[in-house]
Amino acid sequence: MIDTVTAPGALPFAVQLKALTDVEGRYQPKLSGLRLIECSQDNGLRMTVRLRELEVKDLLSLTRFFGFSSETFSLATSLLDRFLSVMKIQPKHLSCVGLCCFYIAVKSSEEEKNVPLANDLIRISQNRFTVSDMMRMEKIIMEKLYWKVKAPTALRFLRLFHSHIQEQLDAESKTILSLERLEAQLKACHCSFTFSKIKPSLLAMALMSLEALDQHDPEHSDNISEALKGLQQQLNIRDGDLVCVRELVGKCLTEYAATRCSKPNRQRLRWVISGRTARQLKHSYYKITHLPTIPESAC
Repeated sequence: MIDTVTAPGALPFAVQLKALTDVEGRYQPKLSGLRLIECSQDNGLRMTVRLRELEVKDLLSLTRFFGFSSETFSLATSLLDRFLSVMKIQPKHLSCVGLCCFYIAVKSSEEEKNVPLANDLIRISQNRFTVSDMMRMEKIIMEKLYWKVKAPTALRFLRLFHSHIQEQLDAESKTILSLERLEAQLKACHCSFTFSKIKPSLLAMALMSLEALDQHDPEHSDNISEALKGLQQQLNIRDGDLVCVRELVGKCLTEYAATRCSKPNRQRLRWVISGRTARQLKHSYYKITHLPTIPESAC
């Protein structure tokens, strides 16, 4: 049976927060496994940081290609990192692992009518393995993750924190923290291996804190900072940890904004699909060119 974290709905903030933080540690990638990836040489025989980051960028492109939600991408990334941290896989199997994690996330997060056929996923992503290969790999992933799928991702924390902070602000201050912009920044962070080792709640808090610091209106930024300080205390996050992760986020976003990062290889992504699949796809599926641009700040 697949273990899921039930959506809190309209429960009080403190109850929702406790529900997520209580299980957060159970869904963290194994640090020892991540360190092995970090130390591996890029010789084509072992998983490396570069290969993991390229795979996540492919998952982001697939998410945009199908018009799936941010939740699907965030969950797929979480599943991938958790699996890579407990299993030593060869680079030649990474595309199958990545697509299976994506497919699991899609089936968990999207409406059933929008879930594509496995065969179409393979064809669109230009992979050469079969549906049978994919089904076997999916079973392996599920077993290694003990059927625990619906993780408390950084996105879930980010949305919860944003909603909580917004409730404490006046009408003008509420326009400062854009959830769309914050989610786009989080996607950029997911593309960096660095944040695989950081607790989702801390990453979400760092994103909120950095966005508040970037505001130039003292009146509104002070209100937001005060609300964030209260949230930090509820989470028992130390100032040093928050500052450290906030700096890492700032560095990541700066690199992401660079031309080389936002347009990898400067090549247009191409998708090979059958006529039958093409007729079934939405018009918007053909508009994917590069990683998405993070929206400008409201100020």
